[in-house]
This record gives sequence, structure tokens and C-alpha cells, in this order.
Amino acid sequence: MFYGEYLHSIDRKGRLILPAKFRESAKNNFIEKFFMTRGLDKCLFMFGEEEWKQQENKFKSVSFTKQESRTFNRLYFSGAVDIVPDKQGRILVPQYLKDFAEIKKDVIVVGVSNRIEIWSKDKWQSFYGNSQKSFEEIAEKLIDL
Repeated sequence: MFYGEYLHSIDRKGRLILPAKFRESAKNNFIEKFFMTRGLDKCLFMFGEEEWKQQENKFKSVSFTKQESRTFNRLYFSGAVDIVPDKQGRILVPQYLKDFAEIKKDVIVVGVSNRIEIWSKDKWQSFYGNSQKSFEEIAEKLIDL
């Protein structure tokens, strides 16, 4: 549903324009509302409302008696915010999420099938540079063709 990587900037008011392809995909899949939260590897995760509900149900089913579960759920859900893009496809990224992801101005917006990831440009370049070398090794371990 969401694919590709796009260079964008956060404007003075803290808004980010979603890539046109993502806006089109959201429209085609009847997604009007998104949920954004702290992601992994210092990026932000953004899900359409239905996908968010599925993710939420998975995490709610994990036992709250386990310390790791409580910690993860607290950080994940306390960071969540619901977002409806404006007519120009802009979304407001809260300051606490920009701080978490170390986002200043330039961002890379990445489509990862069922979610959108928002990275600081520097963090994405570092992640990509460090990960592309092991891409084939990871594929061999994870994918049986």
C-alpha cells in the first residue's frame, strides 16, 4: 500500500507534506485518519486507522504482567497521536515525536507496506548505509523462495 522513499522537509509550523503517492494510496484505501507514534530505530511509525487497530489488538494481547510488555506499551501508546491530513496533505508532527526521532528539518518518508516511517535524513542515511551491505544475508535468513 505504501512504497518508496521520499525526501521532504518540515516547515516552520512543524508540518510535513505526505508524498503524493501516499496520499493517493490513502484515498484509494479509504484512509482518512492516521496514527503516529514512536517507532523502532529512532524513526516514527504512522499507520492508517484500520491497521492501527490491528496493531493495537496485537499489543493489548501481550501480558501486562511482564515488565518488557508494560514498558513497550507505555512508550508506544503514550507517544501515539491521531492525525488527519489537511487538504494539502500536510500533517503536524508533534514536537515530542520530532525530539524522539531527532528530526530537525529534512526527513525521509518511507513506505513499508502497511505503515509509513518518518526518519530524520541523517538517521535514514546512517541506517541505510549500515544495512544495505547485509540485505542479501538477511534475505537468506528470512525468506524461503
